[in-house]
Amino acid sequence: MINFAYAQYLLLLLLIPVFILVQFAVLRLRRRRIRKFGDERTVSELMPSYSVTKTWLRLTFFLLGFFFFVLGLSRPQIGAALKERETKGAEIVIALDVSNSMLAEDYSPNRLERAKLAISRLVDKLRDDRIGLIVFAGNSFVQLPVTTDYISAKMFLNSITTESVPIQGTAIGEALNTAIRSFSAQSEKSRAIIVITDGENHEDDPVAVAKQAAELGIRVFTIGVGSPEGKPIPLNGELIKDKDGNIVVTRLDETVLKDIAAEGNGLYVRAGNSEFGLNPIIDEIERMEDERYNSVVFEEWDEQFMYFFAIAMLFFVIEMLIGDRRSRKRLF
Repeated sequence: MINFAYAQYLLLLLLIPVFILVQFAVLRLRRRRIRKFGDERTVSELMPSYSVTKTWLRLTFFLLGFFFFVLGLSRPQIGAALKERETKGAEIVIALDVSNSMLAEDYSPNRLERAKLAISRLVDKLRDDRIGLIVFAGNSFVQLPVTTDYISAKMFLNSITTESVPIQGTAIGEALNTAIRSFSAQSEKSRAIIVITDGENHEDDPVAVAKQAAELGIRVFTIGVGSPEGKPIPLNGELIKDKDGNIVVTRLDETVLKDIAAEGNGLYVRAGNSEFGLNPIIDEIERMEDERYNSVVFEEWDEQFMYFFAIAMLFFVIEMLIGDRRSRKRLF
């Protein structure tokens, strides 16, 4: 497998046809100037040492040198081998509420987007920890299995909307069950679930599930998103109303979230506009005993750029030695 560390330099290869066109233009301009002095054939006989063929030959060697120089500049690498690497860290599964109530504008621009921004900043701080992502509303599913691929984690995070889960509601208990099943087989000690929601649970008993998680050695942390006084829910340019035509107001239910954190041996944090609440939870997770993980990765890229530079230098030297004049020596 060949990898280019600086693949953007390959765009310089687009200059090759430009060099050829410039050469055509120079030769054409030269022929026009010759015609000013007289017949082109007569003038050429007066300059017997000039060779058009050598001009093109020089350009050919220059373009070959330029081609290999650009390849060297882009730093071609060959993957030496698959290597097993051991890392130490925690496994963190984030369960994110994507129900319509997360569209309320307690935060700018709304609860869901503010939560996604906070998770994105958390991912930027991770090093060897594994992270997984679960989305839930009326039911839940794994958006991203636990991984150290933080780039993919941010890509999956950006794609989350309230339409990610078709069934509306807030089933926190089911989300916790899904999170418990999401941890890898290697993980036994440092496991944590972070639930981000407004706490309006309508489906099941999340407190009981949090207690089961704690018995398995999994700590459950909760972040409350919203305000106790509540906000209306905008959807498609209108405010959501109940069957009687009254505007629905979604309020933060801190009682349920505090109970979940207490039974899950975790911590409850109410999200703020400046400090969302993930930092104190991450501080708690860092105090947990690190887990050792084995992963197979490509390592030890073998650099190849020097060979391309050497070939390019060879072509450049040949190009300089050719010259523009015809050789006076004859074989016969």
